[in-house]
Amino acid sequence: MIKRLVKMTYQPEMTEKFLTIYGENWERIRSFPGCQHVELLRDKHNPSVFFTYSLWNSEDDLNAYRDSELFARVWGAVKPLFAEKALAWSVDPVNFPPTN
Repeated sequence: MIKRLVKMTYQPEMTEKFLTIYGENWERIRSFPGCQHVELLRDKHNPSVFFTYSLWNSEDDLNAYRDSELFARVWGAVKPLFAEKALAWSVDPVNFPPTN
């Protein structure tokens, strides 16, 4: 399982356009093969900052999405709206207590 976080900071006047684009494509992203979950989060203190949190069956599934026409189309539409470069992380949970 791959847990993916992406931080996107938009130009303030472009947040509604981003939300429209995302809303039009959310179901297709969620239904992409290998995607278990995707949600959009908004920063409580900066309404121009959004995060996506997604769960993928495998890194191959995530890469297939990133190489897809769907990703190219959506990313191509939202990237010009950025105020800053997007940041992305693939993360693993840290279990407590740690095991040796």
